[in-house]
Amino acid sequence: MSHHLHNLSHRTNRRAAVQGALGLAASITFAGRFTPGVLAQDPTSVSLALDWYPNANHAGLYLAQDRGYFEGANLALDIYTPADPAAALQTVGAGRDTFGISYHSEILFAREQEVPVVSVAALVQHPLNCLMMLADSDIETPSDLVGRVVGTAGLPSDDAYLQTMLEEDGASIDDVEVVNVGFDLLPAVLSGRADAVIGSYWTHETILAERQGSPVRYLRVEEWGVPDYYELIVAAGEDTIAEQGDAISVFLGALQQGYTDAIADPDAALEVLLAASPDLDAGVEREGLELLMPLWTSDGDVTFGTQTEERWDAFGSWMKEQRLLAEDVEIAAAWNGDLLPVSDASATPGATPAS
Repeated sequence: MSHHLHNLSHRTNRRAAVQGALGLAASITFAGRFTPGVLAQDPTSVSLALDWYPNANHAGLYLAQDRGYFEGANLALDIYTPADPAAALQTVGAGRDTFGISYHSEILFAREQEVPVVSVAALVQHPLNCLMMLADSDIETPSDLVGRVVGTAGLPSDDAYLQTMLEEDGASIDDVEVVNVGFDLLPAVLSGRADAVIGSYWTHETILAERQGSPVRYLRVEEWGVPDYYELIVAAGEDTIAEQGDAISVFLGALQQGYTDAIADPDAALEVLLAASPDLDAGVEREGLELLMPLWTSDGDVTFGTQTEERWDAFGSWMKEQRLLAEDVEIAAAWNGDLLPVSDASATPGATPAS
């Protein structure tokens, strides 16, 4: 679930060394496989702050850890869920955490508040946010909401998504009644309090609704006028990138391999995820994993982690048009594609624009 952080307080253009980082700690072979290398020094301690409790989105991360890919890269990785996940970008920007998992929009909000964080990889290539309604509803397109009630969590970004979707279909947000239901989005639509809700994840709430005997349908935001964006990203601080770029590159190589393995062996990924977080519902996470796996690489069209200038520019411009983001925020400074290992067996990531 995305959190719009109102209180969040230069890009580098370096090409990471794909081999030999940290004394030949690891390498990326031409087949795209991550392989351990020679451990030439004590492991480098790195930390990763999660965006939320462990869930199917993190399956490849935990599989990489379980299979020793970070250890093979001479990295001692600590994965944890912060007491306040909303503060993760602040700790990353301050250098107290090496990495954090966050959201495309939150990187831009953070930089607006002069928090020096940069997206170094995309974890989920497309939005998970959607407009959700009961399966037997007669709502087929956004304009069918005219005169009806739409529930939101009260986030300005969700209002902007809704407005854009309605305008794409010839209507306006003024034509609907918007009700703040907090984060009780699914209960609001299942109970009939709202005819539809925006802000739910189609990879999660759809599963919960089906299990409650009340199936739902959804309209994806990027299919109705909202520019395609990365739902989840991996962030690092500007100083960390400048000082530990090679360590970041081998970390991303290990992470790539973990997600590649998870796609090839989702049962193993689920087993490791459940071991890391035993309270998870195995059935829900299994179904969620099946929906999420294609989104990690756009059905195999791109390398895991890929980011592009086009995607960042389009979404950033839309945020400015919606007055979610100040005009002077430099979009190009918010991401860096140069640290992601590249294999000749897969699509080439879009590199950060040259300074």
